[in-house]
This record gives sequence, C-alpha cells and structure tokens, in this order.
Amino acid sequence: MPFMGFNQGLLKFHLFSKRYFMDFNNYIDITPLISGEMAVFPGDQVFTRKVVMDCVKGDHLTLSSINTTVHIGAHADASNHYHKEGQGIEKRSLDYYMGDCQVIDVSKMSGPVIEPIDFNLSKVKSKRVLFKTLSFPDPNNWNNDFFGISVAVINALAGAGVITVGIDTPSIDPASSKTLDAHLCIYKSNLAILEGIVLSEVQEGRYNLMALPLKIKGCDASPVRALLFNK
Repeated sequence: MPFMGFNQGLLKFHLFSKRYFMDFNNYIDITPLISGEMAVFPGDQVFTRKVVMDCVKGDHLTLSSINTTVHIGAHADASNHYHKEGQGIEKRSLDYYMGDCQVIDVSKMSGPVIEPIDFNLSKVKSKRVLFKTLSFPDPNNWNNDFFGISVAVINALAGAGVITVGIDTPSIDPASSKTLDAHLCIYKSNLAILEGIVLSEVQEGRYNLMALPLKIKGCDASPVRALLFNK
C-alpha cells in the first residue's frame, strides 16, 4: 500500500509538472535584478540593504535586512492596492501566477496605452497574457513615458477568459494616471496583475509562467521571481 501511495504521488507530480513547467531545465528568467540602483516610482521607497553581520569581516555568519517598496522590480499587485475592498496578497489564488501564458509583442505601438487595435485578440489562447512593450528599457533608470493598458483591452481579455495581465513596465496605468482606470477595471473583472517583468529577450509566443508572490499578511503587493518555461 505505501508503494501504491508513492506511485500516486509521482503521478500527481508528473501531471503538475506537465501542466506548469514541461521542462524544469529550460526556462527564461524575466525578473530584473533588485539593487539600490533600481528605479522606483518617484517618492516611493528605494531598495536598501543593511548588513549587521558579515563573514568577510570576521563574523561567524552574514546577516542583513532590507527596506524597500513591495512594488519593487517584478511584482504582483494585490487588489487592496487599488480598491478599499480589495484583498491582501496572501489571499490571492496562486493559480493567477502559474500556468499557461502568452507573450504578446506590442512594441511597435505608438502609446500611451495598449488598445485592441494593437494586437489580435482572436490569437489569444492563454489564461495569462504578458505584454511586451519595450517602453521601460532600463529598470535602473526611470522614464515617465512607459506604456499602460487601456480599459478596452482589459475588458476584451477578461471576456476571452484571461485571468492575469502582465506588462514590462512599472504599471498597467500610465505614470501620470491618478484615476488608475486600468487597475480599477482589473478589480471589477477579478483579474490579477504582474508588473515590472523584463521581456526584451523573450520572443512572442506561448510559455508556462511561474511568478509566485510572497505570502505577506495584508500586503498590497509582493516581489516575485518570474520565470517562463518553454512549452
């Protein structure tokens, strides 16, 4: 009987890996390097690391702490970031952040937001969509003119069964937005958001995504280590 249980466990793991990864050794890291040089929204908390013990200096171990916005680098927004009735990141289903996804190249668009005319909705076949805009080319140097996503696009994607929308910029709304129309539309449709990913070396197409947020109680976002696995 224990052997039967072991075989059942292997079968479940195989089905899980087939659904989400396909190949553990073949992946693309779409996470920018977090450091003190990384740009954040003007006025937000930059990343700092304080080392209190250091092996290099003779201590028996290295120990440090960090201080940063939770919207640093590649990150998942929680719905309480943009709506008073939203949930903290620890309550978001992990299904949003792992599984079949599709990278869509809209880098030839004129901006400032992605519109339905900028891509072919009928070719969207995945539940998770990542937009490659190339409009925020250097995570360490802030530029205000990065592209966002229009409400029309979010409504169209939600209607097509998409559950997660990602973008290679700091926000799905333009930097100057105070109304956060795209975020509020995401809330209305109960979608999830990934921001700050790096897609400059990623070809358009379908992949498997793994970008799990930390389980931080009540938090409005979490950094993620975002990976794409070839199907």
